[in-house]
Amino acid sequence: MQLYFSPLSCSAATRICLYEAGAEAVFTEVDRKTKRTPDGRDYLEVNPLGLVPTLRTDDGDLLTENASILQYLAGALPHAGLAPDDSRGRVRLQQWLSFVGTELHKATFSPLLDAEAPEGAKGYALGKAMTRLAYLEQHLTGREFLLERFSVADAYLVTVLGWSVATPIDLKKWPAISAYLARLQERPSVAKAFSEERRLYGARLEKHKPRA
Repeated sequence: MQLYFSPLSCSAATRICLYEAGAEAVFTEVDRKTKRTPDGRDYLEVNPLGLVPTLRTDDGDLLTENASILQYLAGALPHAGLAPDDSRGRVRLQQWLSFVGTELHKATFSPLLDAEAPEGAKGYALGKAMTRLAYLEQHLTGREFLLERFSVADAYLVTVLGWSVATPIDLKKWPAISAYLARLQERPSVAKAFSEERRLYGARLEKHKPRA
């Protein structure tokens, strides 16, 4: 498989799942500014929207959209147990993938992290975050993971929650969420993915740093 990614973006969730499963993959970085890969290829030829992640499967298919890719990996790598086996559990998995993708990723963190978003949009997103995080806090109280065991939904959630350090959101207000994030960040697959992506993110910042 080949994963097109940008450091510390939502594509980190796919990297976590690949490490969790011990799966081999080629990681191809996409420059967010230029939309180019390290070999100079125009990423828009791969994904016309220019968004990550995109996954090229072993069969050569191109998959886009984070939740779709994560569910594909859960099915393609069943030995890793990244998704429930039963139909009810699968529905719950889709529920949480949808919640993380819409209520947290797009509705909350995307406006807060977008330098071009107007202050009104940021304020609106911050207000909405309170009810979303309160809902998540209630669910995680007394729980280790979103479902009965670590799943692709946790890989997505830990990635998104990690963005809070670059926003006004202080997760200390929600002790169950804070404990969840700290606990998962120590998980080997998560720690490895974040360590590598922080290094790559630093290198990208240095590359685009204005020269005197």
